[in-house]
Amino acid sequence: MSELATTPRVAIIGAGYFGQFHFDAWQRMAGVTLAGFCETDAGRAAQTCETFGIPAFADAIEMVGTLKPDLIDITAPPPAHLGLIEALAPLVGHIICQKPFCGGVDGARKAIAVAERHNTRLAIHENVRFQPWYREAKKLMEAGAIGTPYQVSFRMRTGDGQGPDAYLDRQPYFQTMPRLLVHETAIHWIDTFRYLMGEISSTHAHLSRLNPVIAGEDAALITFQFENGTRGLYDGNRLSDHIATNRRLTMGEMALEGSGGTLRLDGEGRLWLRAFGVNDEVEHRFDWRDHYFGGDCVYLCNRAILTDWQRGKEAETEAHLYLRNQEIVEEIYAAAPPIP
Repeated sequence: MSELATTPRVAIIGAGYFGQFHFDAWQRMAGVTLAGFCETDAGRAAQTCETFGIPAFADAIEMVGTLKPDLIDITAPPPAHLGLIEALAPLVGHIICQKPFCGGVDGARKAIAVAERHNTRLAIHENVRFQPWYREAKKLMEAGAIGTPYQVSFRMRTGDGQGPDAYLDRQPYFQTMPRLLVHETAIHWIDTFRYLMGEISSTHAHLSRLNPVIAGEDAALITFQFENGTRGLYDGNRLSDHIATNRRLTMGEMALEGSGGTLRLDGEGRLWLRAFGVNDEVEHRFDWRDHYFGGDCVYLCNRAILTDWQRGKEAETEAHLYLRNQEIVEEIYAAAPPIP
């Protein structure tokens, strides 16, 4: 595997809703040139050109031939992932791809094999583990702030899934996805749980559809057993909300419990520590930037991948490592009782 250039040229494929965060992140990143992008929707391409002042292409191969990028960032929809990786892996040594990666396990395995065959680095843009409160929580746990960890739990309450217009203003395709909450959303916390607690050994789940206008599940209760003996609970639904100025900042609330106390994440991105046997919480203050999505986690994720590759290391979310998240998703769907 080749190391990434110290001043890489980056090109993006896809300029949709979430792509805007990638454009912003790369353009702000020191030592990086955002060289251009590929987008087949002419109107969207024109708007992105105007916003970011970079050239647009309708064909990815033409873009790569013209711009000679060191890194490709794929933010296009999942059905396009595998074909793009097959076409670009022989041409570009470093590729980042959005999730749901290749739409599922089968496509992901094929893409990983293609990248390995061409000696191309391939990582998944899994940004939630890079949200600053989870990075800080990891440091606190490793420093013994809650003693021996017992359990992690996350209550996801985005409040955007009620009624006939659910998701239409931002991600309308959510309404027709046959698999929604676990496939598209809970996978973020499957990955984050693995980051915080270690490898998952088994799961149990109950899935529900609370809003009848959508095709897939929008609520889930999932329990996790970790290899180190700790436990986890993901309690998510997209119809209820939680206390927050911006309910998309953390999308819910987390608790990390251990022998020495509890660490709690609230909807404002604040961390609260409570020692065992004490009734009062103390806020643990730390620095983070409230920019765009999730505490600037798109920037933080891309920066971390870039830094690892420049050092010749594997990224935290290298595709072959990330694949386990997708396998766990499949295990959840296979084991959960059918949705009525």
